Amino acid sequence: MDDLWQAFFKAISLVVTLDEQLIEIVWLSLRLSLSAVGIALAIGLPLGAVLALTRFPGRRILNIIINVFMGLPPVVVGLFVYLLLSRSGPFGVMGLLFTPTAMIIAQVILVVPIVTAISRQVLEELYNEYDELLRSLDASWFRRVTALVWDAKFSLTTAGLAGFGRAVSEVGAVMIVGGNIDHLTRVMTTAIALEARKGDLTMALSLGIVLMIVALGVNLIAYTITESAKRRHAR
Repeated sequence: MDDLWQAFFKAISLVVTLDEQLIEIVWLSLRLSLSAVGIALAIGLPLGAVLALTRFPGRRILNIIINVFMGLPPVVVGLFVYLLLSRSGPFGVMGLLFTPTAMIIAQVILVVPIVTAISRQVLEELYNEYDELLRSLDASWFRRVTALVWDAKFSLTTAGLAGFGRAVSEVGAVMIVGGNIDHLTRVMTTAIALEARKGDLTMALSLGIVLMIVALGVNLIAYTITESAKRRHAR
């Protein structure tokens, strides 16, 4: 028990003193996750808007597919990306396997369904509320989307935060396609798994503390934005 307490206090010391190895791993994790979320938002928000404001054949099936993809096991996504990027795969010639780019691709696949589903729900609810007003103004489809996105900007921010939370806490997919290579593809989650297996509880705990801080921070921001949006609409 004393060893655990010592490891815990040493872990806190590493966090407070900004240990160089710790900062390198944390920075890579944040950089990859933010990149993946940015790409996912560029894909998911327009797709969510199309599903919310447009009626077309196959729309219901597409919604079902997106909902199914939200529950995809990360290791399956990692295996799928691995097969695509391996030497015998269709994109093997690009040499992306076991690189940060491969990890971003896997994270994007995991995050896009979340962003799409949340944005579709938010925009569809607003569209149902303002449909008659927008029709009376004879607004074009693009103007409708612009107006709804602007009005729902706070709620849509939570889609990005939810996607970031999924990306930064992912371990299975990024482990498969990234390989957990030191100074190249080692992120917080994969480093925690490695250090725990090695018995280095100090580094594992310090990374766990930072990951918890990041997760709590994301949830706090999402809660604050949601409450602000509720108070804004209540006025």
